[in-house]
Amino acid sequence: MSTAKLRETIHEYLSEAQSDSHEVQQKALQALASITRVSPQNRSLLAQTYGGIPALLALSKSISPMIQTLSLSVLFNLSLNPNLKQSLADMETINHLNSIILSPTSPPESTKLASSLICSLAMLDKNKAKFGVAGTIPLLIHAISDPCNAAAHHLLSTLAELVQFHGNCTLAVRAGAIPVLIHVVESSDGEDLSGTSLAVLGLLSKFDEGLNALKKTEQVVSSMVEVLKGRCMLSKEGAAEILVRLFDESEGCLADALNLPEFLTVLADISVRGSAKAREMTAQLLRKTMEANLVSYSDGSHMLLQW
Repeated sequence: MSTAKLRETIHEYLSEAQSDSHEVQQKALQALASITRVSPQNRSLLAQTYGGIPALLALSKSISPMIQTLSLSVLFNLSLNPNLKQSLADMETINHLNSIILSPTSPPESTKLASSLICSLAMLDKNKAKFGVAGTIPLLIHAISDPCNAAAHHLLSTLAELVQFHGNCTLAVRAGAIPVLIHVVESSDGEDLSGTSLAVLGLLSKFDEGLNALKKTEQVVSSMVEVLKGRCMLSKEGAAEILVRLFDESEGCLADALNLPEFLTVLADISVRGSAKAREMTAQLLRKTMEANLVSYSDGSHMLLQW
């Protein structure tokens, strides 16, 4: 189909999407979602259509869950084009996405799409600070703290993208991200939630604010060791990486680990059966425990490495 014909078709779908007929709206939005899902050109043509993005944003505020989710799907598709991320991330759109996440009456699918759209837009580094200024970080943390939130995995992935910006890391720590994420790790029945939470904790620990908050968290070392004893390799990698950072900064955390009878046994098991990254992290942990025991031995203390 020629570009001119594509423009005409997209314009027709967009006009129908604003129809008074719910059925016509739904079919038009389904068509727009379909043609923008895999075609960067179609996304650009829709974005260039006069009034296209404002119309989709207005439709995403519909009281109809179907119309809302379909319009959010089209907006998400548009956000996949790198050149559209900055223009899509205006404050009106950000505030609307925040309101969807905040509202307890939002359909789960809308919350997932709103979160995914934020994540996609935040992949452009220039946009990360915008979400911090708009208050998105505490909203995400509040939503994640709800154990019944069906969109938890999407929300965690979005938080992981946003906290790669130092300013957002500070906001997350101040909003109580550390205890919320630790709680998810300890209580989650889903390995994917635990693994993603540990990934976010690992990102937070790269900055002083996050690492200091982790060091002050009660029983954080025993919590990470419990993860190492689990089955999910992604979670083990995350926990081991966090322990490496904690040991680098805190002798107290290293001492806490060595006081756990199962700690060295768990490390030995992962060093043999773990993934490449888990084995690498475990090697660092074993080296640090060896160094600590050598120092303890030279000082005449009793923290000896037992196998």
